[in-house]
Amino acid sequence: MHSSLNTAPDVLISEVGPRDGLQSVKATMPTADKKRWISALHEAGLREIEVASFVPAKLLPQMADADDIVAHALTLPGLTVMALVPNLRGAEAALAAGVHKMTIPVSASEAHSLANVRKTREQMIGTVREIVALRDRVAPTVKIEAGISTAFGCTIQGLVAEDDVIRMAAQCAAAGVDDCGLSDTTGYANPAQVRRLFRRLRAEIGARAGAAHMHNTRGLGLANCLAAYDEGVRVFDASQGGLGGCPYAPGASGNVVTEDLVFMFEAMGVSTGIDIDRLVAAREALKAGLPGEPLYGMTPEAGLPKGFQQGVPHGS
Repeated sequence: MHSSLNTAPDVLISEVGPRDGLQSVKATMPTADKKRWISALHEAGLREIEVASFVPAKLLPQMADADDIVAHALTLPGLTVMALVPNLRGAEAALAAGVHKMTIPVSASEAHSLANVRKTREQMIGTVREIVALRDRVAPTVKIEAGISTAFGCTIQGLVAEDDVIRMAAQCAAAGVDDCGLSDTTGYANPAQVRRLFRRLRAEIGARAGAAHMHNTRGLGLANCLAAYDEGVRVFDASQGGLGGCPYAPGASGNVVTEDLVFMFEAMGVSTGIDIDRLVAAREALKAGLPGEPLYGMTPEAGLPKGFQQGVPHGS
């Protein structure tokens, strides 16, 4: 292990592939393969993984084994086990399973909110309040994150007013979430917009300003992460192999690739706590569980630069 991997990292990379990635592909990864993949990610140094979403199995058969997957993830030392919960019932199930952290999707776009969770934005804030009250009552140590989806634009309604994004974040913070991040659900964001919105978010909710969840749909995922980093963001969602794309834009869509994001930060001398070689090796577990599924990532294909040393800014 490199010396930089033993100290507290400068940024937290939150791996969302086992949830966001797997629920976006048609195939269902077998439970045993999911467990092996999550263990391999943990072994590479990932310390926060979104392992499941608690939704009815008939709606998302990919997540039918959520309880089993959470139970496995809870055995991995030092790992924050996170799950997505869209409603109170999902939160009850997630808390019963023993998760450490719940993430709630809250859309800044009214049209997307109705399509995604069949609730208006205001109703969704009510749901956030219910989930916070439940947490406070039964599991006060569990953290709650609100992810403001479609924060940078919406495929249904187009432009999303920045004032709406900041208002939704402020309402989530007032409802009692621990932090509130911004999600580029549709891959519309650009770096100038990312800087502006995260600056406004920090001004509005201070230390509760949370993660950047960027998509690489138009090739700007890493640029947008760097823009967020420049504004003080220190938690970034990413997905191994870029898993979790839109099936209608093959090769271009999907989450920021964890391997590329880790390489970018490590090359800059910003520590992630993640061993790149072990991270790339974890792709084998993913391939075994989803044979034939296209995986993306420039770093795994190109390899590390000659003379690259993790923990040392490259070129310095």
